[in-house]
Amino acid sequence: MNNFKFRRHLLFTIFFVINFNLAWSQNDFTLIDKTVKFGMRHAENRKINAVIVHSTFNNAGGEKYDIELVIKQFSHYKVCSHYIIGRDGNVYYLVNEKNVAIHAGKSQLPNGKRNINANSIGIELLTSFDEAPTKEQIKSLTFLVNDIKNRFNIEYVLRHSDIAPDRKTDPWNMDWEAFLKGIDP
Repeated sequence: MNNFKFRRHLLFTIFFVINFNLAWSQNDFTLIDKTVKFGMRHAENRKINAVIVHSTFNNAGGEKYDIELVIKQFSHYKVCSHYIIGRDGNVYYLVNEKNVAIHAGKSQLPNGKRNINANSIGIELLTSFDEAPTKEQIKSLTFLVNDIKNRFNIEYVLRHSDIAPDRKTDPWNMDWEAFLKGIDP
């Protein structure tokens, strides 16, 4: 592993092992700890092989991209993702990757496996039905997914609509093929 990748991997590992409030900047990528205790369950030694990309916004009144209101909405429904990426590209860390986040619902991987929450990392993009993700969001998403792929044996990087096509349409208004071109093989 080259020195840069090792340092980046080490920084992420330290962050996830030591669970404390932190705002951290690297490559115009800010990781902000907003750890929650709902919409997740503790797990030991889970095998992570998928990353699922979602879209969300606050539709309960108030600013639609207010991170606190989105988290409150997640709390109400007892769901959560591991990360949310704000319109400015800031990444909010909600659930430790070692734990299961309840983000995929009834869904299925291309290989037929169900219970996707048990083996995936969920990432939400703050966007709406009529707006596309920002360039900053795509940049942060690409960086985050590549980092996850460097730390886990990821078989799938999928949209929520790929795993639940009869129920879900997100991520909305995203050039998925262009995004995939930025992902490490």
